[in-house]
Amino acid sequence: MDVTASTNGSAPIVSLPVAGTLADAQRSRDLLRIKIIATALFVASLVIAIVARLIEPHHWSLAYVAAWAEAAAVGALADWYAVVALFRHPCGIPLPHTAIISSNRERIAQSFGDFVQEQFLAPDPITEKLGSVDFAALAADWLADDERSASLSRFALRLLPQALSAIEETGLRAFVAQRITQQLNEVELAPFAAKLISAFVDDQRHQRLFDEVLVGLHRLLNDEKTHEAIREKMRRELPTLFNLFRADAYLVRRFVALVSAAIEEAKAKPDHPLRQEFDRFAREFVEKLGSSPEYAAKAEALKREFLARPEIRGLAEDFWQSISAFLQKDAQSEDSFLEVHLGRFLADLGRKLADEPKVRADINLGVVQVLQTFIQSHKREVARFITDQIRSWDVDQMITIIELNIGRDLQYIRLNGTFIGGLAGLALYSVEHALRFH
Repeated sequence: MDVTASTNGSAPIVSLPVAGTLADAQRSRDLLRIKIIATALFVASLVIAIVARLIEPHHWSLAYVAAWAEAAAVGALADWYAVVALFRHPCGIPLPHTAIISSNRERIAQSFGDFVQEQFLAPDPITEKLGSVDFAALAADWLADDERSASLSRFALRLLPQALSAIEETGLRAFVAQRITQQLNEVELAPFAAKLISAFVDDQRHQRLFDEVLVGLHRLLNDEKTHEAIREKMRRELPTLFNLFRADAYLVRRFVALVSAAIEEAKAKPDHPLRQEFDRFAREFVEKLGSSPEYAAKAEALKREFLARPEIRGLAEDFWQSISAFLQKDAQSEDSFLEVHLGRFLADLGRKLADEPKVRADINLGVVQVLQTFIQSHKREVARFITDQIRSWDVDQMITIIELNIGRDLQYIRLNGTFIGGLAGLALYSVEHALRFH
């Protein structure tokens, strides 16, 4: 495809390849053949009309032949004009409303771009089409093949050293670390934490945490070391007379039994007072964390102190260096640990995904939403690109391409016009003749 500069300072003209394939050559021959047939039929109709008019006095039926031939010639001529006017000026004469495509290239380009944006890339048909594709099933089938998963694993790990080197050389790691730190500094920790904990509480997950606390407390109370520690504490606090009668052991057993019974009761009853009190405490804490300036200030100070500590930066640096060294060494090894396990993981993922219709449905829904969002956010650029491309095409070559692809069908319009025109002329002449002699 050649690009030449426009002489009027507008967009460059793009020269399109014409008849560059065997299919194009065949279309060109078919178009030429049907043009010859349509033109020959027009010439034949014209000749028949002239001859029939000349010898009409010799037989009355020749008048019908002449009427048919004249109307056929007129129909053929009219449709020839219509077809030619679509692409160029008939006989080179710049008549009004001819060479329609070249004269209206700008409007056609804009209209076609608008059509693509508003109709072709409309949300409903795009969603319907994307929804008919089972993306997750295709991915699952592909990944379930062990060789494909192993090949994908090798490909990914082969690129890993170059990717790590690029990250180091371009300063991307420092940039990302700086951006992450900046974003963390800008995040208001207290409201953010309040929203997270609020979602945690709304889902009643804090009650599950309460259950775990009760289980841990019950286990702690029934531990011998705990018993001994409590007994030792009581022995120091009780009078000597009580210790002589081993009251400390009795009190420990009673204390543990009472507390254990209370724990079991709290675990069994969803509306136990301890649970209600814990729920009240959690909700009040969330409310204060989200609205209290004092809580917010303490959270911000804690966040800044945590991020400013050199140990955090050093830990992150050491972690990156260790991970990077391990990944590069393993990727270059002939017996790569990551390659084997990543390949197995991908294959197993594909097989398990095939047995999870709900997960596949969720994946497909997510893919459709992502693609739909991407298409809708970029369809204006797509339409503008199409419009600019049509504007940049060389007009003569564009017309040649259009004519090459739809010209054969347009030539059939000429053939149909010849026959239908002849039939219409014959019908009109018959009606006129019948009325004349009625």
